[in-house]
Amino acid sequence: MEKELVIVLDFGGQYNQLIARRVRECNVYCEVHPYTMPIEKIKEMNPKGIILTGGPNSVYDEKSPHYDPALFSLGIPILGICYGAQLMAWSLGGKVETAPVSEYGKTETMIDRSGRLFGNVSEKTVTWMSHTDYIAEPPEGFRVTSHTEVCPVAAMENDEKKLYAVQFHPEVTHTVEGQKILSAFVLGPCGCSGSWKMDNFVDKTILELREKVGSGKALCALSGGVDSSVAAVLMSKAIGKQLTCVFVDHGLLRKDEAESVDRVFGPDGPYDLNFVHVDAHERFYEKLKGVTEPEKKRKIIGEEFIRVFEEEAKKIGAVDYLVQGTIYPDVIESGLGKSATIKSHHNVGGLPDYVDFKEIIEPLRMLFKDEVRRAGLELGIPENLVYRQPFPGPGLGIRIIGEVTPEKVKIVQEADAIYREEIAKAGLDRKINQYFAALTNMRSVGVMGDFRTYDYAIALRAVETSDFMTAEATNIPWEVLQKVTSRIVNEVEHVNRVFYDCTSKPPGTIEFE
Repeated sequence: MEKELVIVLDFGGQYNQLIARRVRECNVYCEVHPYTMPIEKIKEMNPKGIILTGGPNSVYDEKSPHYDPALFSLGIPILGICYGAQLMAWSLGGKVETAPVSEYGKTETMIDRSGRLFGNVSEKTVTWMSHTDYIAEPPEGFRVTSHTEVCPVAAMENDEKKLYAVQFHPEVTHTVEGQKILSAFVLGPCGCSGSWKMDNFVDKTILELREKVGSGKALCALSGGVDSSVAAVLMSKAIGKQLTCVFVDHGLLRKDEAESVDRVFGPDGPYDLNFVHVDAHERFYEKLKGVTEPEKKRKIIGEEFIRVFEEEAKKIGAVDYLVQGTIYPDVIESGLGKSATIKSHHNVGGLPDYVDFKEIIEPLRMLFKDEVRRAGLELGIPENLVYRQPFPGPGLGIRIIGEVTPEKVKIVQEADAIYREEIAKAGLDRKINQYFAALTNMRSVGVMGDFRTYDYAIALRAVETSDFMTAEATNIPWEVLQKVTSRIVNEVEHVNRVFYDCTSKPPGTIEFE
């Protein structure tokens, strides 16, 4: 991993996590860091390549994020994307100006195939543009390798100095041959071999965890979901019985979820784990009483989890480490460097200021969801567990809009169980990456029998995604939605209306809150 690291410097663009994702698809390890990372730190990390991301600012504005121009003299291959391309041009003496015509969306782009990154790209291709400024003149020593009808410098390079720039976004799927371009950069000028595989990660991480914990004890926050399950088995492989897995039933689980977790990880399950089941329904409901603001709910749930784990740690005695199944999208969405906080994940941005553990260990912190699943398979976890439906730590607390009450929890549990059952019957359960029912805070008039009703609306969500950073709503057959709607309205009390959420991510998130 150390030998083949590519760093993404984040200048505030919306697709930054996707860049890292695409680089990893080339089997090259990649991390996102804020643009404020000192140049000395970059030298210390000794990356094989650096990618400068897009961003909403203008480089000629003094208040915009900039970087030490010495970056471009390190001899490390650099790829600038959108704002990153303009920053490279501006820093090295080129001209960046407001474009006479802005470009946004799919754009026909002419390619000079002699460009170092474009050998496998068509001479005329489609890229995704999103800019109001443009490179009017490239710096000395650079040659233009791509243009559009209105953008004279859609790409430029100084191959001698290993500096490359593209005005468009190769990381998004709308850029038809974008992956070829990124692959050409990391496997070409960067000299990466593409040897980073999940088995390397698993073996290396087990050794690192064993060394870190030593003879100490660790407590793993086990929800039964994919991330925490993989983290638990990984830690168990590393430190064995020094690990205790604590499952907290906070009363916000799916129907029959607690029993399912007990079967898998309890004393009769396939794993030889120290397993503790804590029933904490009442304390979570009490803490959430009257709370409607989503971020506040997340933080309350996050803090209460920690307090329960602290209490259990005292019972075990001398527990130094808390283990969590945090993954990279959690970290990015909770705010990374100068990036915006989309939502605080209960195990990242939702953590209280004081945590009574020596250290929090997050072995999956730098992995995307599909990488976590591959790690799970490497660890020998059965496919039915690895590919189970993701379930957020705050549980139904963020699938209930507004105040959380036991009555509302029961409504969404029953509706969600029906939805999951019908999706499975239709053979769609392995084709849809995530699907669930949520309880909206909307009530409306309906008619059931000869009586007027005034009850809640359930929203159904189903998305297809590989990395959970972007997602598209699934086109579920109408007859399946009709069956689900009919059953929910007829079988679940206090529900008289069902909606289907067609929103992609972005602009929406996968969860409702």
